[in-house]
Parts: sequence; C-alpha cells; structure tokens
Amino acid sequence: MWLSHASCAQDVLRVATWHVELSRKGPGLLLQDILEGDPQVAAAQAHLRELSPDVILLTGFDTDPDAVVLRAFAEGLDYPYLLTRLGNSGRPTGRDLDKDGHLGEPEDAQSYGEFTGQGGVALLSRLPVDMAGFRDFSEMLWHDLPGAQLPEGYFDEGDLDVLRLSSHVHWDVPLVWGEARLHLFAYAATSPVFDGEEDRNGRRNGDETRFWSLYLDGNLSVSAPEGPFVLLGDSNLDPMDGDGRRDQMQALLTDPRLQDPRPVADHGAEMANPGQRGDPALDTADWGDPVPGNLRVDYVLPSADLTVLASGIAWHTGKSEKNDFRHGLVWVDIAPIP
Repeated sequence: MWLSHASCAQDVLRVATWHVELSRKGPGLLLQDILEGDPQVAAAQAHLRELSPDVILLTGFDTDPDAVVLRAFAEGLDYPYLLTRLGNSGRPTGRDLDKDGHLGEPEDAQSYGEFTGQGGVALLSRLPVDMAGFRDFSEMLWHDLPGAQLPEGYFDEGDLDVLRLSSHVHWDVPLVWGEARLHLFAYAATSPVFDGEEDRNGRRNGDETRFWSLYLDGNLSVSAPEGPFVLLGDSNLDPMDGDGRRDQMQALLTDPRLQDPRPVADHGAEMANPGQRGDPALDTADWGDPVPGNLRVDYVLPSADLTVLASGIAWHTGKSEKNDFRHGLVWVDIAPIP
C-alpha cells in the first residue's frame, strides 16, 4: 500500500536493506506485538531512526494484504511511502512438495511458511514511486526461467505447473528522485539448505539470484529499464563461504553493470570462522559458530553509473536476553543522479 505525500529532494540518498527478523508464528501476532510495544519491535524502530536510511528494504517481516502491520510499524518513522505485497512464503500450492505423503504443511507452500506472508518483504521510502513502472515478477514459474536448474526427477509436472521461482518476491520498483528515476531491484531468496540430495533449495536459491543477470541481459519476457538502479535484498548466498551455489553470487558481484561497495561493519564478529575464505568484515549475518557461522548474504549493489559516497553495515548493539537481530543493516550512500 502506498501513502500519498509531497515529493522531497534528497541531496544524498541512503539506500539500505535489513533482514529484520520481525516474524511470528501466526498472522496478526506481529501486529499485536507492535501495538503492545514489544521490545524487539521498539529496538528495530530505534535502529532505523538512528541510521535514518532514505529507502529501506526490510526482509523477514510479516506482511498482510492491506499493509496494516507495516503501517503500524512505520508509525512515528519518517517514511511517507510504504509498499508491501503478499509474497510466496506460506502460500499454499496444493502439492506435496517435500514428498513426505502429507499435504498442507509449511514445507508444501511456495516457500516455507506457516501462513501466507510470513517473513515477507516490505519497502519504506522517503521518495515517491512511479507506480506505472512498477513490475512484480513474483508469480513467474520456476520452470519458465531460461536455463532453470530444476532438480532432475524430483518434481512432477503438477508441481512444476504451480511452483514459482520467487520464494518471496522479485520486484522492480522505480523511485522518483528529483527529475530522474532510480529503480530498485528487490528480492529475498530461500535458504540453500534444509533439503536433501536433490538440492532443490540450493538450486532454487541460485536461480533466484541468477534471475537478475537474465533480466539485465534482456533474456526474460521484458528487459530491464534503462538508467540507474540498485539491486538489494537478502540473497541467502555468500560468494565465498557456506552452502549454496556460490558461483551465482560471484557472477553477480563481478558483473560490470554493477558495483560492489563492499560495506564493512561498524562492529561485528572479531574473528573469522574456522576455514573462512571471505573477509569477515563483510559478513552481514551471524548464525552462531561453528555452522553456519558468519556469512555475507545481504547486499546493496548500485549500478556502475552511480557514485557511491559511503557504505557500511550497522549491527544492532542493544542488550537483550537473546540475539533478536542476527543480521546487520547494510547501507550505501549515493550521490544525486546528474
């Protein structure tokens, strides 16, 4: 849902993504926590006020069709434009996708979820959106992706007729920045684990990231728009460490149409995991040692024609009984478009 507001000029634009982990076991529970001032919710809101990104893509955020939860969360935050749509997590398929002989389980949804929209995606922005140019690719079937890396012999035709590529969403969101348009290519991918030898989650995760290269190449039903863009979200894929098809993330990070600001943490893990190959300063998620440990899975990647002024990873440092925020907020400051 979009809320109308006068356009505002931004001298420097701070674009960010954060896997905020505001997800609950049932619909309406996050809204209840927001209204009751749950400490985790309050901490997330305070972190956003402190970092003050102009545009923030939240992943791991429970969504609903009328954006009631998002509007309640954004109350008191300086974000006049809000967007959320029910993605694919928890969306029923009517198929036994995990092949255990039972229907209707969270594992049988388009992607794991106990209800539709659990752990979804939401956008908060100080810039308006050109809704005429908004594109939502979330309903695209996985087998329709050129070169889809489907697990051979695992899914039947009935499965493939309903199974979507996006575990959550794939969006192209055009922002109005002065006289220019800045496109956000936003997504959140499934974890590449929690499957079997068929590697259905690893294959899907890799294809969710590969989607963007195909989009930029013009190899889908529509080509990417011309002009500057920022690709952002939670890929659940480290280019050097952890599970998954890391070559897909490596290919995206080295694409000449993109630039990798390589944001580093203002604080974070002080030591690399045993055998870690990537730079631990770049890690955006801390899942505990030894497995899966610290990984770089959240990204803000501006197009090559944009000027990056600064970047970083801001971890929430507040004390709590448990680790409420296992991901850092990744931000990039961008100079105005000429």
